[in-house]
Amino acid sequence: MRLKDKVAIITGAAAGIGRAVTLAFVAEGARVGAVDHDEAALGRLAAEAGSAVLPLNADVSSAASVARTAAAVAEAFGRVDILFNNAGIVPHGRIHETSEQEWDRTMSVNLKSMYLYCHSVIPIFLNSGGGVILNTSSATVLRQVKDRAAYTTSKGAVLALTRSMALDYIQDNIRVNCLCPGTIDTPSLQKRLSAFPDPAEARKQFIARQPIGRLGTADEVAEAAVYLVSAESGFVTGIAFSIDGGFSL
Repeated sequence: MRLKDKVAIITGAAAGIGRAVTLAFVAEGARVGAVDHDEAALGRLAAEAGSAVLPLNADVSSAASVARTAAAVAEAFGRVDILFNNAGIVPHGRIHETSEQEWDRTMSVNLKSMYLYCHSVIPIFLNSGGGVILNTSSATVLRQVKDRAAYTTSKGAVLALTRSMALDYIQDNIRVNCLCPGTIDTPSLQKRLSAFPDPAEARKQFIARQPIGRLGTADEVAEAAVYLVSAESGFVTGIAFSIDGGFSL
């Protein structure tokens, strides 16, 4: 019960890493405002997790939507202690192959959403004496991969934002860290693999680039997330926590 009586907001909560982290936080005693655009998946998550989860359908790139959901969590549970900015998309393509619309959408979902939630939640932390922010970046900011121009740019900015906030709020008892996952076996990855001419061969190639010889699991990332938002990591702030099976070595 490392998160007993804590309240968290998790974006991208209905699938993959977000779902695993939501269930892990609940298992550790937290109540969670679970934010996602997939209302059906949110319903399934809430049915599994019970009353500890408040499902919130939202557009994380909309200031009004973000403010509404942050206020709803604070009203429902009386406080907010943890913010896990996890929502993200993974577009492919080199820079000249990336449309302006796709570039803007990537920055809105992967980066602007974090600004918006931090903008809404940090004042709550300041009024209550502190809190913890965890942002999902990517191992691709530590070791580049081909055909991910918009994605790696957005995730590199997440790392920079994390470090900036960690320093800005260190005297306010607000810790800020980011996760840098490698290739994790999630529904999102399965969807991306299915777009390849030979999904099975593509999966083999994804595995081959992991020195550890396999893909990561969402539950493994969730364990890291629990550590980084719990009191156990009380002396840890401003770091990029790599959980990538040696990918970034």
